[in-house]
This record gives sequence, structure tokens and C-alpha cells, in this order.
Amino acid sequence: MMAGEMEGRLSGTSVIPILTVQDPEQAVLASEALARGGMTVIEITLRTAQALASIRAVKEALPSLQVAAGTVLDDRQMDAALAAGSDFCVSPGLTPALLRAARDRGCSLLPGVATASDIMCGLAEGFQVFKLFPAMAAGGVALLRSLSGPFPDVRFCPTGGVTRENLGILLAEPNVLCCGGSWMASQSLIDAADWAAIEGLASAAQSGRGTGP
Repeated sequence: MMAGEMEGRLSGTSVIPILTVQDPEQAVLASEALARGGMTVIEITLRTAQALASIRAVKEALPSLQVAAGTVLDDRQMDAALAAGSDFCVSPGLTPALLRAARDRGCSLLPGVATASDIMCGLAEGFQVFKLFPAMAAGGVALLRSLSGPFPDVRFCPTGGVTRENLGILLAEPNVLCCGGSWMASQSLIDAADWAAIEGLASAAQSGRGTGP
């Protein structure tokens, strides 16, 4: 994977909506609402039995939307995600085996990091964009600023504890490329079929305001 590829994928978005869905039809409807709100990238986590079917359904319905498979832990899940049509994969952490699997498959991967050692492992394999997870529990803005000194060329997608209230604060950090969050398409909004609310939250988040007007 080229070092700048992930940055190119994410450079046009302020936030990646994270969906954990139980039903492919709901996944499509939620994704359509997010797309109407201006989202160009979403993540569907591999935490439910219908996750792969949901990725496949969303890609068929919205081929121009970038769909990432989240919570990818090993090469088996990576293979399944790619077979389902995911555009790239996201992991909560990194291992040498996972990084090698991504390289061997030509798979775009956003690996998770929480420490300087994690970042150094990723850099050694050619990665420069990382998911900072769990972002707020690990230190939030203070951690981002601390990491900017030794790693001036690294960019982050903070995820974990990111809310519409703190989104703007995180995006203001120079080493933050975008953020990941689940509030735009929460399970309660999906269950209520409140697609208008999802669209509105997406629009506010994509503008970098988070909370909306």
C-alpha cells in the first residue's frame, strides 16, 4: 500500500460514521441518509452476523460511497471483508501479521495505535495514517500534541469517545486527518428509522461543527 493512499482516501471527509448493524436493509437506509448528509466514507464494524452482508448491500446500493470494514482483527476477517466488497479495512490495533496481510493482499488498512511503539511498528511497514484508539481514554488532545513532536508526518483518525461536542476540538489539531464516531447513526436512530435525524447529524459533522447549527 502506498504511504499516501489512506490519506488520499480520507482527505475529503471530516468524520467517518461507524455503524454496527443487525440488518442489511437498515444498513442501506442509514447509509443513504449519511450520504445525503455529505458523507463519502462510512465504516461497518464486523461485530454482528449481518456485517458482511450489510457491506455487500451498501456497496451494491451506493457504489460511489467508500465502505470500510471495521474491527478487522486478522487475515481471515480481512479476506472476508474484501470479498464482501469493502474498499478498505480498519483495525482497533496492529500486529505484524495484520500489517503483512494487508501488504500481501494490496489491502488499504487503517491500523489502530495507542502508543509511540505502535506507531513505530506501523511506520516500519510503510504506514503513516493511523486510527488513534481509544482516542479519548488514551489521552485525547494531550496525546495528539505529545505525539506530534516525534512523529511530525503521521496523521491520525481519533476514534473512541469522539462525540459531536468534542469533534471540532479534535479536528483543530494539525495531525488529525479526520475522526471516527458512531453518534450520527446510533442504534437508537436506526431502530427508530429516523433517517432525517441521521442526515442532519451527518451534515453537521461533515462541516466540522459536530453539533450542527
